[in-house]
Amino acid sequence: MQVPNTEQEWKVIANDFYAQWQFPNCIGALDGKHVQIMAPPNSGSVYYNYKKYNSIVLLALVDAAYKFLYVDVGSYGWISDGGVFNSCGLAVALESNALNMPSDGLLPNSNVMCPFVVVADDAFALKKYLMKPYGLRHLTKEQRVYNYRLSRARRVVENAFGIMCSRFRIFRKPIPLSPDKVETIVMATCILHNYLLRNHTSAAQYMSDDIHAANELQPVTGGGGKRPSNEAMAVRDSLCNYFNSGEGAVGWQNACC
Repeated sequence: MQVPNTEQEWKVIANDFYAQWQFPNCIGALDGKHVQIMAPPNSGSVYYNYKKYNSIVLLALVDAAYKFLYVDVGSYGWISDGGVFNSCGLAVALESNALNMPSDGLLPNSNVMCPFVVVADDAFALKKYLMKPYGLRHLTKEQRVYNYRLSRARRVVENAFGIMCSRFRIFRKPIPLSPDKVETIVMATCILHNYLLRNHTSAAQYMSDDIHAANELQPVTGGGGKRPSNEAMAVRDSLCNYFNSGEGAVGWQNACC
């Protein structure tokens, strides 16, 4: 599994997100899930999560076609999404731009400049490069539109987990192996998942109509982090304004909000 590390590779991913999910300047959808395990001997409560079972955390960044771009697996089950992300190599690379992400680019059909961003849910902290929904209380119509547009793009990571769980049934019950062996199995399934999505013919068979893409993996909770920077909030507001403008709106968004 190779994380993109050139501007051109990131722009291809962003173009796919805009074409398929109508979210511009998006380079991936991020989420974390619990992989249920049998408690190792003498492990105490470090693997015990809020769902009241033992697990390790699978954190993944996914492209517009449900393929994993980055995977971090093995964190203790009690750790939140945001906590896992903040301690992983992807967060460090995004903060330092070690992955050669593109510079800010114009949003389609507009003169508005915007960074390239990752989309995630409320468990993560809002950052200039990581967009999350507005809080659910006292939302304006424009903010509800933004939340819906972000949710459509973010849903690809949920779908990726669901497809993988439907085909690899080992995720349907606690895995009776040591955590390090579970990490190896989970990473192997993620790589096989990507391999099976390598072309249209293979992907059609892998995601055939007879599968039920129910997600057996439970979400990881999080507090959403500290108060975001003014810069991060400005990026979110800019996207919100764009989605509600003549240049960025789509005909069906108001009916859904």
